[in-house]
Amino acid sequence: MQRRTFLAGSLAGLSAGTVLPGLTGTANAAPAAAADEELLTLLTRFNEAQIPLVLGNYESTGDSVRTVARKARRLVSGYIWSRSRFHHDAALLTPLRFLVDKLESTQHDDGTYDVGNLHSPPDSAFAVQDFCTVYSLLEADGSPDTEAHRAVLARVIRKAGPALATGGVHTPNHRWEVSAALARTHHLFPDRRYAARIDDWLDEGIDATPDGIYSERSATYASEVTNPSLLTIAWLRHKPELLGFVRRNLEATLHLLEPNGEVDTIASRRQDQNRVREVWWYLTQFRELALHDRDGRFATVAKDIERRGTGELGDFLAEVLERPELAAVLPDPKAAPTDFVAEFPAHALARVRRGDRTATIFGGTDFHDIPVIASGLSTNPTFFKLRQGAAILDSVRLSPQFFSTGHFRSDGLRRTGSRTFRLGDEVKVPYHLPLPKRYRRKDGAYPLTLDGRFYAAMDFPHRPKQYRTLRTSVTVAESGDGFDLTFALDGSEVPFAIELCFRAGGTLSGVESLGAPGNYQLVEGTGAYAVGTDRIEFGPGNGATRVAMDPGERYTQLNGSLVPDGQRVYVTGRSPGRLTLRLRTSS
Repeated sequence: MQRRTFLAGSLAGLSAGTVLPGLTGTANAAPAAAADEELLTLLTRFNEAQIPLVLGNYESTGDSVRTVARKARRLVSGYIWSRSRFHHDAALLTPLRFLVDKLESTQHDDGTYDVGNLHSPPDSAFAVQDFCTVYSLLEADGSPDTEAHRAVLARVIRKAGPALATGGVHTPNHRWEVSAALARTHHLFPDRRYAARIDDWLDEGIDATPDGIYSERSATYASEVTNPSLLTIAWLRHKPELLGFVRRNLEATLHLLEPNGEVDTIASRRQDQNRVREVWWYLTQFRELALHDRDGRFATVAKDIERRGTGELGDFLAEVLERPELAAVLPDPKAAPTDFVAEFPAHALARVRRGDRTATIFGGTDFHDIPVIASGLSTNPTFFKLRQGAAILDSVRLSPQFFSTGHFRSDGLRRTGSRTFRLGDEVKVPYHLPLPKRYRRKDGAYPLTLDGRFYAAMDFPHRPKQYRTLRTSVTVAESGDGFDLTFALDGSEVPFAIELCFRAGGTLSGVESLGAPGNYQLVEGTGAYAVGTDRIEFGPGNGATRVAMDPGERYTQLNGSLVPDGQRVYVTGRSPGRLTLRLRTSS
């Protein structure tokens, strides 16, 4: 009853244009403040656009429990919000009942759900967070027309709680998602087992590096999972010390932001290492820390997200209705950094920004410690990115044809000057000599072992070896309005190809088509890629030698591919030798 009274009062205050005191559960609670009317109008408009979409497909049979829960959350946000045109609209009640009944009918007897993974506590936790939010908002609203809906939700939440308190996880972020779901469940239906399990997970320590980036190095799992979960635990379990991890992550994100609202993901160990991620996911995180710390930089990012108006911003309405203090007017803006060289040593990553020109230099793949291709590892061979406004060079990669060992992946990153960095690697491939006599077998049944590239029944570890070696270094130097990339390869005589992949949508000039769609070669002189007045020039070409990009035997054995999407330009060469690729930008 206490929670219902609090939330009902908060909603009434928000509707009147004020917010109640404080960022609850934090050390520096802010005083009562006026509501940010621009934010409320924006979130209301976006939620109103979501609701007809839900009404049109709420009976979809293919929806996972997480999708069903999110649809219910969208309907409830509009239903309880007095400023919404869907406020207490009876047309929402039957679809909402269908959704909550589906949540109950698909729940296993043990309280979990199948979401790809079977009987999955962590995947269930993602949905339980939404269940609890929906239940809390309906309780605060108190409409008798939703009493039956609330009864179903209460049963579902109570049934899920013990499963989350006893079940396991798969990935680092799952610990915090499960803990946040338990914090919400415990707040609604107290059970000391839930609090104890949260403390068990937290006692393992938060997986954040001194750089402020979590161990999965993923913008996706920071923005969608870890940061929101830690903020929820801090709020409901009165653990303000968790805010420090979120703060450091957001400070790191300030230096990973692109001018168009994308977030650099090159260092990620998860699926976003090859995808575009956008900052709108961070809206309420930046707002909360801006309000808590009175940080104008975070306020600027939050307002930029609102002005940009991309993404599913309507999903944040539920958070603001649940915690109206998040809708307070932000502190005075302070410019977020736009002119810097920022290093992230724990990830061998550097970011350079000069206004609308940004670059990323990366030498921190996991490939040298764990030479396999697998989920949860950083294996992206892109080591440099550059953009000038809308002209985007999404990746620069290097592939020598050296025993099918694949792309160059730097073993670290070293700063060599105020504006220069060095990437480097040495690859050694063995030829195996006869086994020493003490390891020989008459039956020829030797163990299946790894050569480094492939497996064979050869007992490779006990064989003497002769090696062929390829040494590669790439020096990245900021130069005026661009960068010079100097490639030096020696140790073996091999052809190589440098691949520049520009984002689709621009115009290439000065290059020759290689016949295959999207493939070009810079044979001589200088090429250019332009989007409107934004332009990246690159060159010089190094002759007409044709060299294919070899992703390596780990990929080709299973018909895998590392061809990036976009317009790909190749510059070729042969080692030993030295080649400097000049990249210049203009707008």
